[in-house]
Amino acid sequence: MLSFSTCWNNSRHHEGESMIDEILELGFTNIELSHGMTIAKLPGIKKAYAAGKFTCSGVHNYFPSPVEVMIDAPDAYEYTSHRPADRERAMEMTMKTLELAAEFKAQYLVLHMGSVPMNPRKWTKRLTSMVAEEGRNGAEYAAEKIAFVKKREKIAPLYYQRAIEALEEIAEKAAKYGVKLAVESRSRFEDMPNEREMVRLQEHFADNPWVGYWHDFGHVQLKHNLGLLDHVEWLRRISPHLIGGHLHDVQWPERDHRTPFMGTLDYQSLLPFFPEGCPIIWELSPSQRSKDIKEAFAVWKHKFPERC
Repeated sequence: MLSFSTCWNNSRHHEGESMIDEILELGFTNIELSHGMTIAKLPGIKKAYAAGKFTCSGVHNYFPSPVEVMIDAPDAYEYTSHRPADRERAMEMTMKTLELAAEFKAQYLVLHMGSVPMNPRKWTKRLTSMVAEEGRNGAEYAAEKIAFVKKREKIAPLYYQRAIEALEEIAEKAAKYGVKLAVESRSRFEDMPNEREMVRLQEHFADNPWVGYWHDFGHVQLKHNLGLLDHVEWLRRISPHLIGGHLHDVQWPERDHRTPFMGTLDYQSLLPFFPEGCPIIWELSPSQRSKDIKEAFAVWKHKFPERC
Protein backbone atom coordinates (compact mmCIF):
# COMPACT_ATOMS: atom_id res chain seq x y z
CA MET A 1 0.00 0.00 0.00
CA LEU A 2 1.42 3.34 -1.06
CA SER A 3 0.67 6.37 1.10
CA PHE A 4 1.80 9.96 1.63
CA SER A 5 2.76 11.78 4.83
CA THR A 6 1.32 15.10 5.94
CA CYS A 7 4.82 16.17 7.06
CA TRP A 8 5.24 17.53 3.50
CA ASN A 9 2.58 20.24 3.67
CA ASN A 10 1.47 20.48 7.30
CA SER A 11 3.38 23.70 7.93
CA ARG A 12 1.79 25.45 4.94
CA HIS A 13 -1.79 25.08 6.14
CA HIS A 14 -3.80 26.48 9.00
CA GLU A 15 -6.79 24.23 8.30
CA GLY A 16 -6.85 20.46 8.07
CA GLU A 17 -9.13 19.79 5.10
CA SER A 18 -7.15 22.03 2.72
CA MET A 19 -3.97 20.20 3.78
CA ILE A 20 -5.60 16.86 2.88
CA ASP A 21 -6.90 18.25 -0.42
CA GLU A 22 -3.40 19.33 -1.49
CA ILE A 23 -2.12 15.79 -1.00
CA LEU A 24 -5.08 14.35 -2.91
CA GLU A 25 -4.14 16.59 -5.85
CA LEU A 26 -0.80 14.75 -6.06
CA GLY A 27 -2.67 11.52 -6.77
CA PHE A 28 -2.51 9.87 -3.34
CA THR A 29 -5.63 8.72 -1.49
CA ASN A 30 -3.90 6.94 1.42
CA ILE A 31 -2.42 9.37 3.92
CA GLU A 32 -0.25 9.07 7.03
CA LEU A 33 -1.13 11.66 9.67
CA SER A 34 2.23 12.83 10.96
CA HIS A 35 3.73 14.70 13.88
CA GLY A 36 3.89 18.49 14.05
CA MET A 37 0.13 18.82 13.63
CA THR A 38 -1.62 21.54 15.62
CA ILE A 39 -4.87 20.54 17.28
CA ALA A 40 -6.61 23.32 15.30
CA LYS A 41 -6.26 21.23 12.12
CA LEU A 42 -7.95 18.19 13.61
CA PRO A 43 -11.59 19.18 12.85
CA GLY A 44 -10.79 19.69 9.16
CA ILE A 45 -8.94 16.38 8.96
CA LYS A 46 -11.86 14.60 10.60
CA LYS A 47 -14.26 16.30 8.19
CA ALA A 48 -12.24 15.13 5.17
CA TYR A 49 -12.04 11.61 6.62
CA ALA A 50 -15.77 11.46 7.34
CA ALA A 51 -16.45 12.55 3.76
CA GLY A 52 -14.41 9.60 2.49
CA LYS A 53 -11.76 11.76 0.88
CA PHE A 54 -8.89 9.62 2.16
CA THR A 55 -8.00 6.51 4.10
CA CYS A 56 -5.55 6.73 6.97
CA SER A 57 -2.71 4.25 6.56
CA GLY A 58 -1.21 5.14 9.93
CA VAL A 59 -0.23 7.84 12.39
CA HIS A 60 3.15 9.16 13.51
CA ASN A 61 3.58 10.00 17.19
CA TYR A 62 2.79 12.61 18.52
CA PHE A 63 -0.46 13.45 16.76
CA PRO A 64 -1.45 16.15 17.33
CA SER A 65 1.56 17.89 18.83
CA PRO A 66 1.59 18.75 22.54
CA VAL A 67 -0.10 22.15 22.82
CA GLU A 68 2.87 23.60 24.71
CA VAL A 69 5.31 22.77 21.89
CA MET A 70 5.30 25.56 19.34
CA ILE A 71 7.38 23.82 16.64
CA ASP A 72 7.39 20.45 14.92
CA ALA A 73 9.35 18.50 17.53
CA PRO A 74 8.47 14.79 17.69
CA ASP A 75 11.30 14.29 20.20
CA ALA A 76 10.27 17.08 22.57
CA TYR A 77 9.42 14.38 25.13
CA GLU A 78 11.34 11.10 25.24
CA TYR A 79 10.67 7.81 27.00
CA THR A 80 14.40 7.72 27.78
CA SER A 81 14.61 11.17 29.40
CA HIS A 82 16.27 11.61 32.80
CA ARG A 83 13.34 13.89 33.69
CA PRO A 84 10.40 11.87 35.10
CA ALA A 85 7.94 14.60 34.06
CA ASP A 86 9.11 14.35 30.44
CA ARG A 87 8.72 10.57 30.46
CA GLU A 88 5.21 10.93 31.89
CA ARG A 89 4.26 13.51 29.27
CA ALA A 90 5.63 11.27 26.51
CA MET A 91 3.42 8.42 27.70
CA GLU A 92 0.36 10.65 28.10
CA MET A 93 0.69 12.05 24.57
CA THR A 94 1.31 8.59 23.11
CA MET A 95 -1.85 7.20 24.68
CA LYS A 96 -3.89 10.09 23.28
CA THR A 97 -2.32 9.52 19.86
CA LEU A 98 -3.27 5.83 20.01
CA GLU A 99 -6.89 6.77 20.64
CA LEU A 100 -6.91 9.03 17.59
CA ALA A 101 -5.15 6.39 15.49
CA ALA A 102 -7.95 3.96 16.32
CA GLU A 103 -10.55 6.61 15.46
CA PHE A 104 -8.99 6.97 11.99
CA LYS A 105 -8.74 3.16 11.65
CA ALA A 106 -4.97 3.42 11.31
CA GLN A 107 -3.01 0.21 10.86
CA TYR A 108 0.02 1.39 12.83
CA LEU A 109 1.55 4.08 15.04
CA VAL A 110 5.15 5.06 14.27
CA LEU A 111 7.21 5.60 17.42
CA HIS A 112 10.50 7.32 18.24
CA MET A 113 11.85 5.58 21.32
CA GLY A 114 14.20 8.27 22.60
CA SER A 115 17.97 8.71 22.65
CA VAL A 116 21.22 8.23 24.51
CA PRO A 117 22.45 11.58 25.90
CA MET A 118 25.40 12.24 23.60
CA ASN A 119 25.88 15.55 21.82
CA PRO A 120 25.27 14.85 18.09
CA ARG A 121 27.46 17.80 17.11
CA LYS A 122 30.40 15.95 18.61
CA TRP A 123 29.53 12.57 17.14
CA THR A 124 27.10 11.99 14.23
CA LYS A 125 27.48 15.48 12.79
CA ARG A 126 31.26 15.33 13.12
CA LEU A 127 31.43 11.96 11.37
CA THR A 128 29.17 13.28 8.62
CA SER A 129 31.42 16.30 8.08
CA MET A 130 34.47 14.04 7.88
CA VAL A 131 32.79 11.79 5.31
CA ALA A 132 31.71 14.77 3.21
CA GLU A 133 35.23 16.22 3.18
CA GLU A 134 37.52 13.19 3.18
CA GLY A 135 35.47 10.02 2.67
CA ARG A 136 35.13 7.22 5.18
CA ASN A 137 38.17 5.06 4.43
CA GLY A 138 40.85 6.95 6.34
CA ALA A 139 42.42 5.86 9.63
CA GLU A 140 41.29 9.02 11.41
CA TYR A 141 37.67 8.43 10.45
CA ALA A 142 37.82 4.80 11.53
CA ALA A 143 39.24 5.79 14.91
CA GLU A 144 36.52 8.42 15.46
CA LYS A 145 33.76 5.98 14.49
CA ILE A 146 35.05 3.25 16.78
CA ALA A 147 35.34 5.68 19.69
CA PHE A 148 31.75 6.78 19.08
CA VAL A 149 30.43 3.21 19.04
CA LYS A 150 32.32 2.26 22.20
CA LYS A 151 31.14 5.30 24.16
CA ARG A 152 27.53 4.73 23.17
CA GLU A 153 27.70 1.05 24.06
CA LYS A 154 28.95 1.95 27.53
CA ILE A 155 26.16 4.33 28.49
CA ALA A 156 23.20 2.98 26.49
CA PRO A 157 21.79 0.16 28.72
CA LEU A 158 19.84 2.45 31.07
CA TYR A 159 18.12 4.22 28.17
CA TYR A 160 17.40 0.96 26.36
CA GLN A 161 15.69 -0.34 29.50
CA ARG A 162 13.56 2.79 29.78
CA ALA A 163 12.51 2.40 26.16
CA ILE A 164 11.56 -1.26 26.68
CA GLU A 165 9.52 -0.46 29.79
CA ALA A 166 7.64 2.30 27.98
CA LEU A 167 6.93 0.07 24.99
CA GLU A 168 5.58 -2.71 27.20
CA GLU A 169 3.05 -0.31 28.69
CA ILE A 170 2.09 1.21 25.33
CA ALA A 171 1.69 -2.25 23.78
CA GLU A 172 -1.09 -3.10 26.24
CA LYS A 173 -3.17 -0.19 24.97
CA ALA A 174 -2.18 -0.85 21.35
CA ALA A 175 -3.70 -4.34 21.63
CA LYS A 176 -6.89 -2.82 23.02
CA TYR A 177 -7.21 -0.45 20.06
CA GLY A 178 -5.93 -2.84 17.38
CA VAL A 179 -3.09 -0.55 16.26
CA LYS A 180 0.40 -1.92 15.68
CA LEU A 181 3.39 -0.15 17.21
CA ALA A 182 6.06 0.50 14.58
CA VAL A 183 9.44 1.25 16.15
CA GLU A 184 11.28 3.47 13.68
CA SER A 185 14.89 3.26 12.54
CA ARG A 186 16.48 6.61 13.30
CA SER A 187 19.03 8.74 11.45
CA ARG A 188 21.44 9.48 14.30
CA PHE A 189 23.52 6.82 16.01
CA GLU A 190 22.77 8.58 19.32
CA ASP A 191 19.09 7.70 18.93
CA MET A 192 17.43 4.72 20.56
CA PRO A 193 17.44 1.99 19.43
CA ASN A 194 20.49 1.48 17.24
CA GLU A 195 20.55 -1.61 15.04
CA ARG A 196 21.85 -4.06 17.64
CA GLU A 197 19.29 -2.75 20.11
CA MET A 198 16.54 -2.94 17.50
CA VAL A 199 17.21 -6.65 17.04
CA ARG A 200 17.12 -7.18 20.82
CA LEU A 201 13.93 -5.14 21.09
CA GLN A 202 12.18 -7.13 18.38
CA GLU A 203 13.29 -10.41 19.98
CA HIS A 204 11.98 -9.15 23.33
CA PHE A 205 8.54 -8.63 21.75
CA ALA A 206 8.70 -11.66 19.46
CA ASP A 207 5.48 -13.09 20.91
CA ASN A 208 3.65 -9.76 20.82
CA PRO A 209 1.82 -9.24 17.50
CA TRP A 210 1.37 -5.51 18.22
CA VAL A 211 5.06 -4.54 18.13
CA GLY A 212 7.25 -4.47 15.02
CA TYR A 213 9.85 -2.59 13.01
CA TRP A 214 9.43 0.54 10.90
CA HIS A 215 12.07 1.04 8.21
CA ASP A 216 12.98 4.59 7.26
CA PHE A 217 14.81 4.36 3.93
CA GLY A 218 16.57 7.70 4.30
CA HIS A 219 17.55 7.32 7.94
CA VAL A 220 19.15 3.95 7.32
CA GLN A 221 20.90 5.25 4.22
CA LEU A 222 22.51 8.02 6.28
CA LYS A 223 24.02 5.39 8.57
CA HIS A 224 25.05 3.39 5.50
CA ASN A 225 26.84 6.47 4.20
CA LEU A 226 28.75 6.70 7.49
CA GLY A 227 29.81 3.06 7.26
CA LEU A 228 27.79 2.10 10.34
CA LEU A 229 25.79 -0.57 8.48
CA ASP A 230 25.00 -2.00 5.06
CA HIS A 231 21.50 -0.96 3.98
CA VAL A 232 20.59 -4.15 2.08
CA GLU A 233 22.03 -6.49 4.68
CA TRP A 234 20.29 -4.65 7.50
CA LEU A 235 16.93 -4.99 5.74
CA ARG A 236 17.62 -8.65 5.09
CA ARG A 237 18.20 -9.22 8.81
CA ILE A 238 15.32 -7.17 10.23
CA SER A 239 12.67 -7.78 7.54
CA PRO A 240 10.88 -10.60 9.45
CA HIS A 241 9.72 -7.91 11.90
CA LEU A 242 8.77 -5.34 9.24
CA ILE A 243 5.49 -3.40 9.50
CA GLY A 244 6.20 -0.77 6.82
CA GLY A 245 8.46 2.11 5.91
CA HIS A 246 9.00 5.79 5.22
CA LEU A 247 10.35 6.23 1.72
CA HIS A 248 12.40 9.22 0.59
CA ASP A 249 15.67 9.76 -1.20
CA VAL A 250 19.10 10.89 0.00
CA GLN A 251 21.61 13.17 -1.65
CA TRP A 252 25.15 12.34 -0.53
CA PRO A 253 25.96 12.24 2.26
CA GLU A 254 23.16 13.50 4.55
CA ARG A 255 20.43 15.40 2.71
CA ASP A 256 17.40 13.18 3.19
CA HIS A 257 13.64 13.48 2.71
CA ARG A 258 14.25 14.23 -0.98
CA THR A 259 11.75 13.25 -3.66
CA PRO A 260 12.23 9.65 -4.89
CA PHE A 261 14.63 9.26 -7.85
CA MET A 262 16.42 12.52 -7.00
CA GLY A 263 19.13 10.92 -4.87
CA THR A 264 21.24 7.82 -4.44
CA LEU A 265 18.85 5.16 -3.18
CA ASP A 266 18.55 1.91 -5.16
CA TYR A 267 14.90 0.98 -4.62
CA GLN A 268 15.23 -2.11 -6.81
CA SER A 269 17.49 -3.75 -4.23
CA LEU A 270 15.48 -2.66 -1.17
CA LEU A 271 11.81 -3.10 -2.08
CA PRO A 272 11.92 -6.94 -2.37
CA PHE A 273 12.15 -7.11 1.42
CA PHE A 274 8.71 -5.48 1.72
CA PRO A 275 5.83 -7.97 1.40
CA GLU A 276 2.98 -7.22 -0.98
CA GLY A 277 0.55 -4.77 0.61
CA CYS A 278 3.10 -3.58 3.17
CA PRO A 279 2.63 0.16 3.86
CA ILE A 280 5.20 2.34 2.10
CA ILE A 281 4.80 6.02 2.93
CA TRP A 282 6.38 8.85 0.95
CA GLU A 283 7.72 11.13 3.70
CA LEU A 284 9.10 14.24 2.03
CA SER A 285 10.54 17.55 3.14
CA PRO A 286 8.29 20.63 2.85
CA SER A 287 10.91 21.99 0.41
CA GLN A 288 10.01 19.39 -2.24
CA ARG A 289 8.01 20.76 -5.18
CA SER A 290 4.63 19.30 -6.10
CA LYS A 291 5.69 19.22 -9.77
CA ASP A 292 8.66 16.99 -8.95
CA ILE A 293 6.55 14.77 -6.71
CA LYS A 294 3.95 14.22 -9.44
CA GLU A 295 6.68 13.34 -11.94
CA ALA A 296 8.31 10.96 -9.47
CA PHE A 297 4.95 9.35 -8.76
CA ALA A 298 4.47 8.69 -12.49
CA VAL A 299 7.92 7.08 -12.66
CA TRP A 300 7.15 5.03 -9.56
CA LYS A 301 3.89 3.69 -11.04
CA HIS A 302 5.79 2.66 -14.18
CA LYS A 303 8.68 0.99 -12.32
CA PHE A 304 6.74 -0.50 -9.42
CA PRO A 305 3.08 -0.89 -10.42
CA GLU A 306 2.64 -3.63 -7.82
CA ARG A 307 3.62 -1.11 -5.11
CA CYS A 308 0.74 1.29 -5.76
